[in-house]
Amino acid sequence: MYAMERKELIERLLLDEGRVSVIELARRFKVTTETVRRDLDQLERIGALRRVHGGAVTRDRDSTAEPTLAERSHLSRDAKAAIARRALELIGDRFRGSLYLDAGTTTDAVAAQLADRLAITAGQAEIVTHAMTLAHTLAGAPDAALTVIGGRVRTVTAAAVGADTVRAIERLRPDIAFLGTNGISASFGLSTPDPDEAAVKSAIVRAARRVVVVADSEKLGRELLVSFSSLDAIDVLVTDAAPDAELAEALSDAGVEVWLA
Repeated sequence: MYAMERKELIERLLLDEGRVSVIELARRFKVTTETVRRDLDQLERIGALRRVHGGAVTRDRDSTAEPTLAERSHLSRDAKAAIARRALELIGDRFRGSLYLDAGTTTDAVAAQLADRLAITAGQAEIVTHAMTLAHTLAGAPDAALTVIGGRVRTVTAAAVGADTVRAIERLRPDIAFLGTNGISASFGLSTPDPDEAAVKSAIVRAARRVVVVADSEKLGRELLVSFSSLDAIDVLVTDAAPDAELAEALSDAGVEVWLA
């Protein structure tokens, strides 16, 4: 196989899988690992991928990559809706308590279904959020009182951030927090690209009595720039596909329940 053919196949594999391994590519193409590394180096120089330990990932998996809300709203929509339904099973019959909803498109799916869940279960909730889009969804919902935490609003996420936002969250003790994340991995925990968003998410984790992470399978195994929580600080992960063996073992060791939607 010519080098150009290998590189084209590597790019196709990246599009399909998001990540490639040097060892697996060497085995697949029947070449040395040094040959594969040279191919990956050349592809990185033209911007086709990003090298990571043991292989390469697509450029959209950079540690600082952060799509806008509009871009993310079209991704995995059905999976996020299913994750939201499963996560809301935590709200039992005649629930009386407080909920914190983090910013994000999966938590937005939770917000969209929350009023119906409260109606079905004859529940009532005090809801708090710092996400402007979620506040719009939740405003006027029956059987729910809404508090919106302010701060500097980031354009990318439409979420309040900053020292005042963090301090306001630190004064709370919600019964359940539905938390979003950009990545969750065995070694790096939960992570996000922006330090200000990370500070807010970390405050939510510290404040809540029970932390429920809602994340579609695209987030599994990913590591973004800033870690905001270890795995042992969360209680439940709700996702749409089983984690790989390494992450599953780490979650089990940390005492995290994994719920599949």
